[in-house]
Amino acid sequence: MNNKQDLPWDNPRFRNWIALVRAEKAVVNALTKALQPLDLKLAQLDMLMNLYRHPGMSQHDLARKLLVGRSNITMLLPQLEHRGVVRRESDAKDKRIMRLSLTAEGEALLMRALKVYSSLIERVMAQSSHRECDMMGEQMRRIEDMLKEG
Repeated sequence: MNNKQDLPWDNPRFRNWIALVRAEKAVVNALTKALQPLDLKLAQLDMLMNLYRHPGMSQHDLARKLLVGRSNITMLLPQLEHRGVVRRESDAKDKRIMRLSLTAEGEALLMRALKVYSSLIERVMAQSSHRECDMMGEQMRRIEDMLKEG
């Protein structure tokens, strides 16, 4: 890419990809700020949502589901346990496996956080028609699938 003709700025795919990335960062920043009154980080919200949907999930499965290393989960869990929102228990059949679940306080915190999250999603997605939202979702799933395949 030695001359200006080779630069991607005017390529619609490049330009639109940059718009997507910038929009994602804006949403993450807005959600991070909106969750501050709940003293909840985005990664913690992700954990709470997954544990609500899959109670009894192992630490290993949670790490795989969140696409992070087990060390990330190991660092976040004590914070959530200390707050009394997550409980770790040994698996009845295999004591090496730790099963995770939300406490009643964890479910209450998640419900408050989901109201914040849903409100932001509604505000953001109101910029598009239902059809455009569906098309956007389909496109993002195709991108995810294509990148998973390598």
